[in-house]
Amino acid sequence: MSILSTIAKPSNRPVIATILGDAGLGKTSLAATFPNPIFIRAEDGLQAIPEDSRPDAFPVVTKADDLWSQLKALITEEHEYQTLVIDSVTALERLFIENIVENDPKNPKSINQALGGYGAGLNAVAALHGRVRKACGILNNNKNMHIVFIAHADTETIDLPDGEPYTRYSLRLGKKSTACYVDEADIVGFIKLNTFLKGDGEKKKAISDGTRLLSVTATAANVSKNRYGITEDLTVVQNENPFTPFIAGL
Repeated sequence: MSILSTIAKPSNRPVIATILGDAGLGKTSLAATFPNPIFIRAEDGLQAIPEDSRPDAFPVVTKADDLWSQLKALITEEHEYQTLVIDSVTALERLFIENIVENDPKNPKSINQALGGYGAGLNAVAALHGRVRKACGILNNNKNMHIVFIAHADTETIDLPDGEPYTRYSLRLGKKSTACYVDEADIVGFIKLNTFLKGDGEKKKAISDGTRLLSVTATAANVSKNRYGITEDLTVVQNENPFTPFIAGL
């Protein structure tokens, strides 16, 4: 049989999304609007959701073995969950760093000294994030589950070879770990407050009307993208999924 016989138009699959932003802007609440979610928690962000509408969740992960066990159960056992939310990959980074440092027989003082130094510790952290992403890819393909990664935001300096350096918002992760949740995601959304400057002269005050916006288009100000043709910022309304008008699977 010719390999050409395997050619077909790829069908739609569930969404893989990364949502980042500062604390308190509703990242967890937004993730909970995806269909029938189950949460893997490296931090307890579900307290922000009223108890009567709080989604199901595994116990809070305190060590890496707990994480692998929870992912394995979702992959190998039968269940009806349609979305996996990992809250948050930033907290997983801290967990991975602690695990690598504590298990290094040379007792390094930091991840930079772990596994002999020269970046080996950070490479090991990135490899663990890659393992998480691989497991989530299996759930996405084999279990038809949406995947939502939550990340805290931080600023980074972009030093371009053909332009002036500038600062943008990105995931609060090591550079080698970020690719798992940006390059291989269908959506990277940066959630922010709709903010205005008020006042005269040089000193102005930043104010907000409380509206939360989700940036999912390419911009210099923050890491964001989408594969669904969304061209404008989305307004985040409580208990509503802003992607529903654009993605049939939601």
